[in-house]
Amino acid sequence: MLLDFEKPIADLEARLADMKQKLGDSSDADSESALKVVENKILQLKIETYKNLTPWQRVQLSRHPERPYTLDYIYGMTQDFIELFGDRNVKDDKAMVGGFGTIEGQTFMFIGQQKGRNTKDRQYRNFGMANPEGYRKALRLMKLAEKFDKPIITFIDTPGAFPGIEAEERGQAEAIARNLKEMFMLKVPIICIVIGEGASGGALGIAIGDKVLMLENTWYSVISPENCSTILWRSWNFKEQAAAAMKLTATDMLAFKLIDGIIDEPLGGAHVDKDEISKTVKQTILAHFAELSQLSVAERIDKRIEKFSAMGVFTE
Repeated sequence: MLLDFEKPIADLEARLADMKQKLGDSSDADSESALKVVENKILQLKIETYKNLTPWQRVQLSRHPERPYTLDYIYGMTQDFIELFGDRNVKDDKAMVGGFGTIEGQTFMFIGQQKGRNTKDRQYRNFGMANPEGYRKALRLMKLAEKFDKPIITFIDTPGAFPGIEAEERGQAEAIARNLKEMFMLKVPIICIVIGEGASGGALGIAIGDKVLMLENTWYSVISPENCSTILWRSWNFKEQAAAAMKLTATDMLAFKLIDGIIDEPLGGAHVDKDEISKTVKQTILAHFAELSQLSVAERIDKRIEKFSAMGVFTE
């Protein structure tokens, strides 16, 4: 899938491919020099383009259909992941996945929203929008991790909690609110990573942690730019202006001290090199876990509460 702002890059890459085809096996100095010039132009254009993305363009990248999802990261970092199912009350929510996995000898509980790659899979995963049983399943797994003293890693990637009537009937708001309350008091280290879309309470329901991180091309906000545009201008046509005004990028979140760090992505986005981004996320998790392991349980909980309590506080 080619995004609008990537077309100039694609045009140059097509020109380079055409030149290589015409030159064939020719290896004279002039041909090599001409190819090198175009290759350098492509690299410089990529650097310039992805360095200066607008908020809306980052939203577009966060939704790229080839972008790695929760299970891609889990299977990319672990060799022994065991998925666990069900909330022991209603059913197993396919939009929320979780289970134990090991990274370099340390067992973690991984939890996250999962989207689908094609139409059938998206319907199966409910487009990454969890029902109340998804959040109750997540909490059950967190409590299990606490029982066995295993740290928790959550991956946030959702356009929001499922807004259907049946979800509200089964207590969507209560399920998310309970997760917020319980996550503050969990005794094990919690690292939360926004890997795509971080929208509304659907994201926050698994995002209370000692460390909250965002990948470079992700967003985190109470509402999507489209819905914000619809409310303010009664039209989706102002989504780009809404995205800019909402300050929803990782850079904005870090400036507001709402997150603890940004994880760099490969040039062009996380989907360009899934192995590289999985390795980067893996090393980031291990580094933060080593830091959190130095704190006592009481210190971690106190710092967790202090961090979120300080959000939105200001003096004049």
